Amino acid sequence: MNPTVIILFLLIVLSTLVVTYYAAKRTKTTSEFYTAGGGLTGWQNGLAIAGDYLSAASFLGIAGAIALTGFDGFFFSLGYLVAYLVVLFIVAEPLRNLGKYTLADMINSRFDAKKVRGVAAISTITIVIFYMIAQLVGAGALIQLLFNIDYWVAVLIVGVMMTIYVLFGGMTATSWVQIIKAVLLMAATVVISFIVLSKFNFNISTMFSEMKTATPLGEDYLNPGVKYKVPLDTLSLMTALVLGTAGLPHILMRFFTVRDAKTARSSVMWATWIVGVFYILTIFLGFGAAAFVGSDTIVAANSAGNMAAPLLAEVLGGDFLMSFISAVAFATILAVVAGLVLSGASAFAHDIYGQIIKKGKVTEKQQMYAAKYASVGVAILSILIALFAQNMNVAFLVSLAFCIAGSANLPVIIYTIYWKRFNTAGAVTAMLSGLISALVLVSMSPSVFSPVEGAAIFVGDPIFPLTNPAIVSVPLGFLGGLVGTVLSGKKDLTRFAEVKFRANTGFRKETK
Repeated sequence: MNPTVIILFLLIVLSTLVVTYYAAKRTKTTSEFYTAGGGLTGWQNGLAIAGDYLSAASFLGIAGAIALTGFDGFFFSLGYLVAYLVVLFIVAEPLRNLGKYTLADMINSRFDAKKVRGVAAISTITIVIFYMIAQLVGAGALIQLLFNIDYWVAVLIVGVMMTIYVLFGGMTATSWVQIIKAVLLMAATVVISFIVLSKFNFNISTMFSEMKTATPLGEDYLNPGVKYKVPLDTLSLMTALVLGTAGLPHILMRFFTVRDAKTARSSVMWATWIVGVFYILTIFLGFGAAAFVGSDTIVAANSAGNMAAPLLAEVLGGDFLMSFISAVAFATILAVVAGLVLSGASAFAHDIYGQIIKKGKVTEKQQMYAAKYASVGVAILSILIALFAQNMNVAFLVSLAFCIAGSANLPVIIYTIYWKRFNTAGAVTAMLSGLISALVLVSMSPSVFSPVEGAAIFVGDPIFPLTNPAIVSVPLGFLGGLVGTVLSGKKDLTRFAEVKFRANTGFRKETK
């Protein structure tokens, strides 16, 4: 076992634990636990959003996807980046003005109904678990490679660490861990990209020319169709990535950590620049891994390609650079899963326990205990599922979470803010139709069933032909909201006028 790896890992873990210790001293109320008291500035929250967004799927999964499939792997980078335009122009400001702690708070600003809050909480928890699985799979593969320990032990280590962050530090600790991690990740990515470009004499044209012969795919490496041979499948994937971000609970929750809508917009602007630069640099990570590591070595380390970036770092900079990159990847995963656990726990503790079971009559102490118990529950469930998903690409797993978010959450967010006739029945049917259709179609897709043994979870012919069903499930979510509203026939135009006013001005943004 390389001592450099151990030292850097311990430094990362120790620094994050110090942050958690100091954050725990400042986390006394539910507002501080859920949203850091709304005290983050625009640049701080922008870095934290970028830290939340640049997950194991981005750093490990996309690098591997580009290394193994070329142009098709870059689809993930394009989709994730463009998605922030949807967040910036449609969601960020109204969400901050209408919400308090969770997505359900924002929806309930117009529909004060337990069933709406309950379905929104269930949708949030489902998305969180899918996203968590991806992070834990990436963490397990990383630690297994570095320390030569069993995959299940590696997953447990990460699970324990992320639970500690949330239990003791809440959103304050999670935010600062994400800020630190975002800075480290960008620094690591820039260093590797610089070294890769230097190998091609700092000439991007030369790099692209040499990549035509650097992989077994030949010239096809730079053309679409290596992985996504069906154009409709590609369009469906991009639909999930572009629309899903605006419905991700742990991203939406970040807009409640700032004091007003102006700061929320500033946060998104900061995050967009950081995320944009990073996703451009994924080209260098993927090309470098393909050219200097080789597809056979990447697949041998992890069949889904999740170890491409650490292996590239080892080739370019030896044990030290690999150790640093791996430590940063580990911090990346810890920060993201902490945010995910927090958003899942808040959906249960605040929405289900506090507002539905206790009918809003809950003390600060009771809600804090509920949030912490829920954090442990979400962590345990995600760990158990992740143990069976070892051989799945983490970028793909996250795309499924995006699909559910875009199908179940985005329709109800847009309808709530912009459609006058939208009502309680429409909100429930929109979320349920999007959530159920996404889950059912995924369970019948090539992602779950494949005639080739080892290519999917089960051996068999898929019933649904697309690997990501967003192109079907997202419209079904919008259609469900439309049909539910029209068939119920109920109207509440007075409530809509109030919501529209608050969404645009921020007046009376506190909800009960």
